[in-house]
Amino acid sequence: MTSELKRAQACQWVAAAQGFDWKDPAGLWAKLDEEIAELRAAHTSEERAEELGDLLFMAVNLARHLKVDPDAALMQATDKFQRRFAYVMAADTLPPIDDARRLDEMEVRWRVAKRLERARMKP
Repeated sequence: MTSELKRAQACQWVAAAQGFDWKDPAGLWAKLDEEIAELRAAHTSEERAEELGDLLFMAVNLARHLKVDPDAALMQATDKFQRRFAYVMAADTLPPIDDARRLDEMEVRWRVAKRLERARMKP
């Protein structure tokens, strides 16, 4: 786990040990929604950085409640992105980077990569 993920989780465990914690994840989901709303409402780069930090902190807290290792989950998400992006970029037929159609074509290929990946995971 990265040092900041570990530090955030350690702070949350200490707080939980003192009774400063949600009894179930439902309250955390609401807090996560609140943090997303605050991030959307932020205007300056400083406000955005602060609110994004709060959102990440709450995501780590939710991971703790769900018994999910946040570092492993992030690694898995990054690996998944890299696989799908590699599929997107493997296309010889992508329009040039300055062509307005390029992003649309990349999005289509992304959805195909996602479908193929999910089809491979089905029993």
